[in-house]
Amino acid sequence: MTGSCVVTGAAGFVGRALLGGRPPAGTDRWIGWLRRAPQHPLHGVSYVEFADLSNTVWRASDFAGVNAVVHAAARVHLMHDSAADPLAEFLRSNAAGTLALAEAAAEAGVRRFVYLSSIKVLGERTLAGQRFRVNDPPQPADPYGISKHEAEVGLRRLAGRSRMQIVVIRPPLIYGPGVRANFLRMMRWVHRGVPLPFGAIDNVRSLAALDNVVDLVRRCVEHPAAANQTFHVSDDEDVSTSDLLRRIALAFGKPARLLPVPPRLLLAVASLVGLQGEIRRLEESLVVDIARTRETLSWSPPVTLDEGLRRTVAGFLADSATPPAFPAAPP
Repeated sequence: MTGSCVVTGAAGFVGRALLGGRPPAGTDRWIGWLRRAPQHPLHGVSYVEFADLSNTVWRASDFAGVNAVVHAAARVHLMHDSAADPLAEFLRSNAAGTLALAEAAAEAGVRRFVYLSSIKVLGERTLAGQRFRVNDPPQPADPYGISKHEAEVGLRRLAGRSRMQIVVIRPPLIYGPGVRANFLRMMRWVHRGVPLPFGAIDNVRSLAALDNVVDLVRRCVEHPAAANQTFHVSDDEDVSTSDLLRRIALAFGKPARLLPVPPRLLLAVASLVGLQGEIRRLEESLVVDIARTRETLSWSPPVTLDEGLRRTVAGFLADSATPPAFPAAPP
């Protein structure tokens, strides 16, 4: 049985990267769902515009010929959320919106629904010597993690009363060409040669290269054993923040300028300038276990951490060299 594979969030970080490859086995073409027409459409991809997936009234015709759905669209984690009730907004978009989409897909006869969740479902940090495993009890600590957990719970209930197969993928921080937020800031610091006070941070963190996430998503669409399972993904090579910065510097061909500031002093200074949350994330550990992913799907990450960083840095340098679309305003 063949059919198309829909990717929601088609203009997003993961969605666009996924659509750039060949369709998974068992599907014959990609369909990208997004909010507005892409500026640079990908060859061979059909696009459908939906103003707001979480408010759409679905029809069976929306899923005509669709064999699989990869739900990558989401209201993402925000450092400074301007919503009056952030939890309500996250639940509306990431939980209620996801479940409405999945219910409609199941009723329309879609074979498989792959959901990009988050490791934040299990919590914000791991203790020394520990790692998050798939069956660990959920302990989401922020509105984003809570909304992803609620979506997972609803999807498992749907899997129990429908014929549609549900697959949940929980990535940690995803990096790659076009990455934004904190990872982009770190690359800018390193590229500019800014001395950074992170040389004494001795934590352990799991990361996931964009190409590894895309490869696992494809496997989860294709593989029979993925049905109704939850998987973790990472590069399977965990690093400290200080080591990560050194390896980013190596990818740039630059020296890493790291100062050995004690973490307690670093947090104390950060709290004075309102950056305690950002610094805490840099000094805490978060390690994920991908044993089930390896064993169940015969999968291993095709891209190493260093290769993933090289590709990310190459994308950063290419973007930096691209002139703006319009001339800059005079000073």
